[in-house]
Amino acid sequence: MKAFVTGATGFVGSHVAELLQKQGAELRLLVRPGSPTHNIDSLHAERIQGDLTDFHSLLRGMSGCDAVFHVAADYRLWVRNPDPMYRVNVDGTLAVLDAARQARVKRVVCTSSVATMGFLSDGSVVDESTPVALSHMIGHYKRSKFMAEEAALAAGKAGAPVVVVNPTTPVGERDIKPTPTGRIIVDFLNRNFPAYVDTGLNLVDVKEVARGHLLALEKAKPGERYILGGENLTLKQILDKLSSISGIPSPHVKVPHSVAFGFAAFDEWFTGRLRHKEPRATMEAVRMGRKKMFASSDKAERELGYRVVPVDDALRRSAEWFAKRGYVRKAVPAFAGAAS
Repeated sequence: MKAFVTGATGFVGSHVAELLQKQGAELRLLVRPGSPTHNIDSLHAERIQGDLTDFHSLLRGMSGCDAVFHVAADYRLWVRNPDPMYRVNVDGTLAVLDAARQARVKRVVCTSSVATMGFLSDGSVVDESTPVALSHMIGHYKRSKFMAEEAALAAGKAGAPVVVVNPTTPVGERDIKPTPTGRIIVDFLNRNFPAYVDTGLNLVDVKEVARGHLLALEKAKPGERYILGGENLTLKQILDKLSSISGIPSPHVKVPHSVAFGFAAFDEWFTGRLRHKEPRATMEAVRMGRKKMFASSDKAERELGYRVVPVDDALRRSAEWFAKRGYVRKAVPAFAGAAS
Protein backbone atom coordinates (compact mmCIF):
# COMPACT_ATOMS: atom_id res chain seq x y z
CA MET A 1 0.00 0.00 0.00
CA LYS A 2 1.17 3.51 -0.80
CA ALA A 3 -0.11 6.18 1.60
CA PHE A 4 0.02 9.97 1.51
CA VAL A 5 0.01 11.72 4.90
CA THR A 6 -0.57 15.41 5.61
CA GLY A 7 0.59 16.74 8.97
CA ALA A 8 3.21 14.00 9.35
CA THR A 9 5.75 16.36 10.93
CA GLY A 10 3.31 17.06 13.75
CA PHE A 11 2.24 15.20 16.85
CA VAL A 12 -0.52 12.81 15.76
CA GLY A 13 0.58 12.68 12.12
CA SER A 14 4.07 11.46 12.96
CA HIS A 15 2.62 8.56 14.94
CA VAL A 16 0.26 7.69 12.09
CA ALA A 17 3.15 7.73 9.60
CA GLU A 18 5.36 5.65 11.90
CA LEU A 19 2.69 2.99 12.36
CA LEU A 20 1.99 2.88 8.62
CA GLN A 21 5.67 2.22 7.96
CA LYS A 22 5.80 -0.49 10.62
CA GLN A 23 2.92 -2.19 8.84
CA GLY A 24 4.74 -2.12 5.52
CA ALA A 25 3.24 0.89 3.78
CA GLU A 26 5.18 2.98 1.29
CA LEU A 27 5.02 6.56 2.52
CA ARG A 28 4.68 9.96 0.92
CA LEU A 29 4.63 12.83 3.40
CA LEU A 30 3.54 16.41 2.79
CA VAL A 31 6.15 18.73 4.32
CA ARG A 32 5.81 22.50 4.46
CA PRO A 33 8.93 24.49 3.51
CA GLY A 34 10.82 25.33 6.69
CA SER A 35 8.78 22.99 8.87
CA PRO A 36 10.82 21.12 11.55
CA THR A 37 11.21 17.49 10.50
CA HIS A 38 12.56 15.93 13.72
CA ASN A 39 9.43 13.81 14.08
CA ILE A 40 9.88 12.09 10.70
CA ASP A 41 13.67 12.00 10.28
CA SER A 42 13.78 8.31 11.25
CA LEU A 43 11.20 7.34 8.61
CA HIS A 44 11.99 6.08 5.12
CA ALA A 45 9.57 8.20 3.16
CA GLU A 46 9.30 10.36 0.07
CA ARG A 47 8.78 13.98 1.04
CA ILE A 48 6.53 16.21 -1.03
CA GLN A 49 7.23 19.88 -0.40
CA GLY A 50 4.06 21.93 -0.21
CA ASP A 51 1.08 22.67 2.00
CA LEU A 52 -2.70 22.53 2.11
CA THR A 53 -2.99 25.81 0.19
CA ASP A 54 -0.89 24.40 -2.69
CA PHE A 55 -3.28 22.18 -4.63
CA HIS A 56 -0.64 20.96 -7.07
CA SER A 57 1.52 19.64 -4.22
CA LEU A 58 -1.49 17.70 -2.91
CA LEU A 59 -2.24 16.23 -6.32
CA ARG A 60 1.41 15.37 -6.88
CA GLY A 61 1.65 13.69 -3.50
CA MET A 62 -1.51 11.63 -3.97
CA SER A 63 -0.72 10.45 -7.49
CA GLY A 64 -0.50 6.66 -7.45
CA CYS A 65 -1.46 6.40 -3.76
CA ASP A 66 -4.00 3.96 -2.38
CA ALA A 67 -4.81 5.90 0.78
CA VAL A 68 -4.70 9.43 2.15
CA PHE A 69 -4.48 10.33 5.83
CA HIS A 70 -5.36 14.00 6.21
CA VAL A 71 -4.03 14.78 9.68
CA ALA A 72 -2.77 18.35 9.20
CA ALA A 73 -4.60 21.18 10.97
CA ASP A 74 -4.05 24.60 12.47
CA TYR A 75 -4.62 23.78 16.15
CA ARG A 76 -4.55 26.93 18.29
CA LEU A 77 -7.02 28.30 20.80
CA TRP A 78 -5.93 31.90 20.25
CA VAL A 79 -5.27 33.69 16.96
CA ARG A 80 -4.90 37.39 16.20
CA ASN A 81 -6.24 36.83 12.68
CA PRO A 82 -8.45 33.75 12.14
CA ASP A 83 -8.40 33.85 8.32
CA PRO A 84 -5.31 31.61 7.92
CA MET A 85 -6.90 29.05 10.26
CA TYR A 86 -9.98 28.77 8.04
CA ARG A 87 -7.80 28.57 4.92
CA VAL A 88 -5.90 25.62 6.39
CA ASN A 89 -8.65 23.77 8.24
CA VAL A 90 -11.61 24.32 5.91
CA ASP A 91 -10.25 25.22 2.48
CA GLY A 92 -7.34 22.81 2.98
CA THR A 93 -9.71 19.93 3.70
CA LEU A 94 -11.78 20.77 0.62
CA ALA A 95 -8.56 20.77 -1.43
CA VAL A 96 -7.54 17.38 -0.02
CA LEU A 97 -10.93 15.90 -0.90
CA ASP A 98 -10.79 17.32 -4.42
CA ALA A 99 -7.22 16.13 -5.01
CA ALA A 100 -8.10 12.64 -3.71
CA ARG A 101 -11.05 12.50 -6.10
CA GLN A 102 -8.89 13.52 -9.05
CA ALA A 103 -6.14 11.07 -8.06
CA ARG A 104 -8.73 8.29 -7.62
CA VAL A 105 -7.53 7.44 -4.14
CA LYS A 106 -9.28 4.37 -2.74
CA ARG A 107 -9.67 5.66 0.82
CA VAL A 108 -9.39 8.99 2.64
CA VAL A 109 -9.19 9.16 6.44
CA CYS A 110 -9.82 12.72 7.66
CA THR A 111 -8.68 13.60 11.17
CA SER A 112 -11.21 15.83 12.86
CA SER A 113 -11.45 16.44 16.61
CA VAL A 114 -13.61 15.61 19.58
CA ALA A 115 -14.10 19.40 19.77
CA THR A 116 -16.82 19.05 17.11
CA MET A 117 -19.02 16.98 19.40
CA GLY A 118 -22.14 18.31 21.11
CA PHE A 119 -20.93 18.59 24.69
CA LEU A 120 -23.53 19.20 27.38
CA SER A 121 -23.46 21.56 30.35
CA ASP A 122 -24.25 18.75 32.81
CA GLY A 123 -21.03 16.89 32.02
CA SER A 124 -22.74 13.91 30.40
CA VAL A 125 -20.66 11.55 28.27
CA VAL A 126 -21.39 12.29 24.59
CA ASP A 127 -20.95 10.27 21.43
CA GLU A 128 -21.22 10.67 17.66
CA SER A 129 -25.04 10.76 17.82
CA THR A 130 -25.33 13.63 20.34
CA PRO A 131 -27.06 16.55 18.55
CA VAL A 132 -24.71 19.37 17.57
CA ALA A 133 -24.64 22.40 15.26
CA LEU A 134 -22.15 25.01 14.10
CA SER A 135 -23.74 27.49 16.51
CA HIS A 136 -22.56 25.30 19.42
CA MET A 137 -18.90 25.69 18.44
CA ILE A 138 -16.89 28.04 20.68
CA GLY A 139 -14.04 29.85 18.92
CA HIS A 140 -12.45 29.73 15.50
CA TYR A 141 -10.63 26.42 15.97
CA LYS A 142 -13.81 24.49 16.81
CA ARG A 143 -15.82 26.27 14.12
CA SER A 144 -13.22 25.62 11.43
CA LYS A 145 -12.88 21.95 12.38
CA PHE A 146 -16.66 21.52 12.42
CA MET A 147 -16.96 23.04 8.95
CA ALA A 148 -14.16 20.83 7.63
CA GLU A 149 -15.72 17.73 9.18
CA GLU A 150 -19.12 18.51 7.66
CA ALA A 151 -17.50 18.71 4.20
CA ALA A 152 -15.75 15.36 4.68
CA LEU A 153 -18.90 13.64 5.96
CA ALA A 154 -20.95 15.06 3.09
CA ALA A 155 -18.41 13.73 0.59
CA GLY A 156 -18.58 10.28 2.19
CA LYS A 157 -22.36 10.23 2.22
CA ALA A 158 -22.35 11.24 -1.46
CA GLY A 159 -20.33 8.15 -2.35
CA ALA A 160 -16.71 9.23 -1.94
CA PRO A 161 -14.47 6.82 0.03
CA VAL A 162 -14.09 9.29 2.90
CA VAL A 163 -14.25 8.53 6.63
CA VAL A 164 -13.69 10.77 9.67
CA VAL A 165 -11.98 10.04 12.97
CA ASN A 166 -12.29 12.26 16.03
CA PRO A 167 -9.38 11.92 18.46
CA THR A 168 -10.10 13.26 21.92
CA THR A 169 -7.05 14.86 23.59
CA PRO A 170 -3.93 12.86 22.70
CA VAL A 171 -0.90 12.71 24.99
CA GLY A 172 2.48 11.11 24.45
CA GLU A 173 5.86 11.85 22.96
CA ARG A 174 6.65 14.17 20.00
CA ASP A 175 4.18 16.95 20.92
CA ILE A 176 6.62 19.52 19.59
CA LYS A 177 4.48 22.70 19.63
CA PRO A 178 3.19 21.69 22.24
CA THR A 179 -0.57 21.38 21.80
CA PRO A 180 -2.87 23.03 24.38
CA THR A 181 -3.06 19.67 26.18
CA GLY A 182 0.71 19.33 26.08
CA ARG A 183 1.01 22.79 27.60
CA ILE A 184 -1.01 21.59 30.61
CA ILE A 185 1.69 18.97 31.19
CA VAL A 186 4.56 21.42 30.60
CA ASP A 187 3.01 24.06 32.87
CA PHE A 188 2.52 21.49 35.61
CA LEU A 189 6.12 20.28 35.36
CA ASN A 190 7.29 23.92 35.44
CA ARG A 191 5.26 24.53 38.64
CA ASN A 192 2.92 26.94 36.83
CA PHE A 193 -0.29 25.27 38.06
CA PRO A 194 -1.05 26.86 41.46
CA ALA A 195 -4.80 26.20 41.10
CA TYR A 196 -7.33 24.43 38.89
CA VAL A 197 -10.88 24.83 37.61
CA ASP A 198 -13.70 22.31 37.58
CA THR A 199 -13.43 20.91 34.06
CA GLY A 200 -12.65 17.62 32.42
CA LEU A 201 -11.16 16.02 29.32
CA ASN A 202 -10.98 12.65 27.66
CA LEU A 203 -7.27 11.80 27.45
CA VAL A 204 -6.00 9.21 24.99
CA ASP A 205 -2.61 7.67 24.23
CA VAL A 206 -1.42 9.08 20.89
CA LYS A 207 -0.24 5.60 19.89
CA GLU A 208 -3.81 4.32 20.23
CA VAL A 209 -5.03 7.26 18.13
CA ALA A 210 -2.61 6.22 15.38
CA ARG A 211 -3.86 2.64 15.62
CA GLY A 212 -7.42 3.94 15.33
CA HIS A 213 -6.54 5.71 12.08
CA LEU A 214 -5.38 2.47 10.51
CA LEU A 215 -8.44 0.62 11.78
CA ALA A 216 -10.60 3.32 10.17
CA LEU A 217 -8.77 2.77 6.89
CA GLU A 218 -9.74 -0.89 6.96
CA LYS A 219 -13.18 -0.94 8.57
CA ALA A 220 -14.87 2.46 8.78
CA LYS A 221 -18.00 3.23 6.77
CA PRO A 222 -17.82 6.16 4.31
CA GLY A 223 -19.62 9.22 5.61
CA GLU A 224 -19.30 8.12 9.24
CA ARG A 225 -17.25 9.54 12.11
CA TYR A 226 -15.61 7.68 14.98
CA ILE A 227 -14.42 9.01 18.34
CA LEU A 228 -10.93 7.74 19.21
CA GLY A 229 -10.69 8.27 22.95
CA GLY A 230 -9.37 6.99 26.23
CA GLU A 231 -10.17 7.94 29.83
CA ASN A 232 -12.64 10.61 30.95
CA LEU A 233 -10.83 12.56 33.68
CA THR A 234 -11.39 15.81 35.55
CA LEU A 235 -8.55 18.31 35.38
CA LYS A 236 -7.84 17.61 39.04
CA GLN A 237 -7.52 13.88 38.30
CA ILE A 238 -5.11 14.63 35.46
CA LEU A 239 -2.98 16.83 37.71
CA ASP A 240 -3.00 14.15 40.42
CA LYS A 241 -1.75 11.60 37.91
CA LEU A 242 1.00 13.98 36.84
CA SER A 243 1.90 14.45 40.49
CA SER A 244 2.27 10.69 40.95
CA ILE A 245 4.43 10.49 37.83
CA SER A 246 6.67 13.46 38.59
CA GLY A 247 6.75 13.84 42.37
CA ILE A 248 5.57 17.45 42.02
CA PRO A 249 2.68 18.35 44.38
CA SER A 250 -0.75 18.67 42.80
CA PRO A 251 -2.62 21.94 43.45
CA HIS A 252 -5.35 21.90 46.09
CA VAL A 253 -6.98 25.25 45.32
CA LYS A 254 -10.01 25.24 43.02
CA VAL A 255 -10.93 28.58 41.47
CA PRO A 256 -14.26 29.58 39.89
CA HIS A 257 -14.49 29.87 36.11
CA SER A 258 -15.10 33.60 36.54
CA VAL A 259 -11.65 34.04 38.09
CA ALA A 260 -10.03 31.94 35.38
CA PHE A 261 -11.86 33.98 32.75
CA GLY A 262 -10.58 37.23 34.23
CA PHE A 263 -7.00 35.94 34.21
CA ALA A 264 -7.38 34.73 30.63
CA ALA A 265 -8.74 38.11 29.52
CA PHE A 266 -5.74 39.85 31.07
CA ASP A 267 -3.28 37.33 29.58
CA GLU A 268 -4.78 37.74 26.11
CA TRP A 269 -4.51 41.53 26.40
CA PHE A 270 -1.03 41.67 27.92
CA THR A 271 0.71 38.67 26.32
CA GLY A 272 -1.27 38.50 23.09
CA ARG A 273 -2.05 42.11 22.20
CA LEU A 274 0.86 43.95 23.79
CA ARG A 275 3.70 41.41 23.61
CA HIS A 276 2.46 39.72 20.41
CA LYS A 277 2.98 36.24 21.88
CA GLU A 278 0.56 33.38 22.38
CA PRO A 279 -1.04 33.68 25.84
CA ARG A 280 -0.85 30.81 28.30
CA ALA A 281 -4.52 31.18 29.16
CA THR A 282 -7.24 32.09 26.68
CA MET A 283 -10.86 33.13 27.11
CA GLU A 284 -11.84 30.54 24.50
CA ALA A 285 -10.23 27.75 26.52
CA VAL A 286 -12.01 28.90 29.69
CA ARG A 287 -15.36 29.05 27.87
CA MET A 288 -14.75 25.53 26.53
CA GLY A 289 -13.82 24.39 30.02
CA ARG A 290 -17.30 25.20 31.36
CA LYS A 291 -18.39 21.92 29.77
CA LYS A 292 -16.57 18.70 30.63
CA MET A 293 -15.43 17.19 27.33
CA PHE A 294 -16.29 13.61 28.27
CA ALA A 295 -16.81 11.27 25.33
CA SER A 296 -17.46 7.61 24.52
CA SER A 297 -15.50 5.50 22.02
CA ASP A 298 -18.10 2.71 22.01
CA LYS A 299 -18.80 3.10 18.28
CA ALA A 300 -15.13 2.78 17.35
CA GLU A 301 -14.75 -0.20 19.68
CA ARG A 302 -17.81 -1.88 18.23
CA GLU A 303 -17.29 -1.17 14.52
CA LEU A 304 -13.51 -0.80 14.17
CA GLY A 305 -12.09 -3.02 16.88
CA TYR A 306 -10.58 0.03 18.59
CA ARG A 307 -9.66 -0.32 22.26
CA VAL A 308 -9.70 2.11 25.16
CA VAL A 309 -6.62 1.80 27.37
CA PRO A 310 -5.47 3.58 30.57
CA VAL A 311 -3.65 6.83 29.87
CA ASP A 312 -1.04 6.65 32.66
CA ASP A 313 1.75 5.28 30.46
CA ALA A 314 1.14 7.96 27.83
CA LEU A 315 1.24 10.70 30.47
CA ARG A 316 4.54 9.36 31.78
CA ARG A 317 6.05 9.16 28.29
CA SER A 318 4.86 12.68 27.57
CA ALA A 319 6.29 14.13 30.79
CA GLU A 320 9.64 12.43 30.28
CA TRP A 321 9.78 13.52 26.62
CA PHE A 322 9.14 17.17 27.54
CA ALA A 323 11.73 17.03 30.34
CA LYS A 324 14.43 15.45 28.18
CA ARG A 325 13.99 18.02 25.43
CA GLY A 326 14.28 21.17 27.48
CA TYR A 327 10.63 22.19 27.82
CA VAL A 328 10.98 21.90 31.61
CA ARG A 329 13.11 24.51 33.38
CA LYS A 330 13.46 22.78 36.75
CA ALA A 331 14.50 19.28 37.74
CA VAL A 332 11.59 16.87 38.11
CA PRO A 333 11.90 14.85 41.35
CA ALA A 334 10.89 11.51 39.86
CA PHE A 335 13.29 11.80 36.91
CA ALA A 336 15.60 14.63 37.95
CA GLY A 337 18.32 13.74 35.45
CA ALA A 338 15.98 13.97 32.49
CA ALA A 339 15.82 17.76 32.09
CA SER A 340 18.47 19.32 29.89
